Amino acid sequence: MKNLLSNLKIAVPEKIYVKDPESSTLGKRIIEQSIVLINDIGFDAFTFKKLGSLIGSNESSIYRYFESKHKLLLYLSSWYWAWIEYQLVFETHSISDKKEKLIKAIEIVSRTTIEDSNFTHINEVLLNQIIINENSKSFLTKEVDQENKDGYFVIYKRVVQRLSSIINETRPDYTYALSLASTIIEGSLHQHFLKDHFTSITDCNEDISPSDFYINLTQNALKF
Repeated sequence: MKNLLSNLKIAVPEKIYVKDPESSTLGKRIIEQSIVLINDIGFDAFTFKKLGSLIGSNESSIYRYFESKHKLLLYLSSWYWAWIEYQLVFETHSISDKKEKLIKAIEIVSRTTIEDSNFTHINEVLLNQIIINENSKSFLTKEVDQENKDGYFVIYKRVVQRLSSIINETRPDYTYALSLASTIIEGSLHQHFLKDHFTSITDCNEDISPSDFYINLTQNALKF
């Protein structure tokens, strides 16, 4: 707990980047404006050339931080899940009631994002939209197994494992804690997407949130 909260700098696996973007003003601007641009035009249309034009820098300067736009997306995804992990630990550590703690944990990983003033160069609201729309592109690749071995997804997997542990605290005899945890996390992204784009195939709307659905689903699955 102390290690996570003593420093608000979000740590991303070093293999993802060539140079830590948090180490310079240009690096932070690359992250800040890449979020804006990807959210605006989508990851498929996003290029380092377009990003360079937006930040007033040469395309080559961006390659000094990331070797490809795929690595940049991995960085943004890892940062997001590390930020979620920070909230998950910080907001549940003092909750003694196990059921209450689980409900709070589900809410954290599935709720609508609000901006966090601790990180002024990152718009978490826009980043959340990128994760909802583009996150699967970070791992639906031919290289996913090697990238997994290289630790690119370690933070995301840690979030799943943390939620799974909280599920097991509530119901130690429940066999499918990891599957339920990953379903809640991935499924909530999908429900947010459906709520924004395919309203006819989800019950989530302005009154019913993905958090409401997954809390209900979990309560029924765990019978509490």
